[in-house]
Amino acid sequence: MVKKPRKKRQLSEEQRQELRERIAKAREAKGPAKQLSIHESIRDLPDTDPFAPARVRGWIKATKERVQSMRKWRNSKDVKEKAAFLVEEAYLANLQAYLRTGIYLDARWGAERQHAVKHKCVAMAYYPDGTPKRSVGTWYPDIGTYTQEMADEDNAAGKVFNKNKVHSTRRGNRKGA
Repeated sequence: MVKKPRKKRQLSEEQRQELRERIAKAREAKGPAKQLSIHESIRDLPDTDPFAPARVRGWIKATKERVQSMRKWRNSKDVKEKAAFLVEEAYLANLQAYLRTGIYLDARWGAERQHAVKHKCVAMAYYPDGTPKRSVGTWYPDIGTYTQEMADEDNAAGKVFNKNKVHSTRRGNRKGA
């Protein structure tokens, strides 16, 4: 049994205008999209935010195109090609997980992974003597970003924070001696 093709309805301009008005009214009644596939913690981020869902969707699109063009590298004998493919694939998975969970998992961000994620300290930790524990490259509320120069300055002042873990060894115990 062969189906006959349906004939296209012939509408006058008045009928078309009436249908347009009905569709516009239905769209207004429906309201804005709720974006339920995006985690509620990032759903209302402004478009100017670097991690706004609209921007991340653009990164996902660009990354998917790159992964698609690198498909043949998946089983490549060249280690660098295979590693590049796996990095892009992991980045794509991390971006999709960010939209789903609201937690950004990657250390890089941007359409081509061109920016590094900077860490921010939200709760200070202290050594037993009361001095704060700090990591290079982390932003702290009291001093801003802790740089390598600051770390060298702290270490030059004779502050060895892991003194109880530093052991002196005899020369004979070292390898190669």
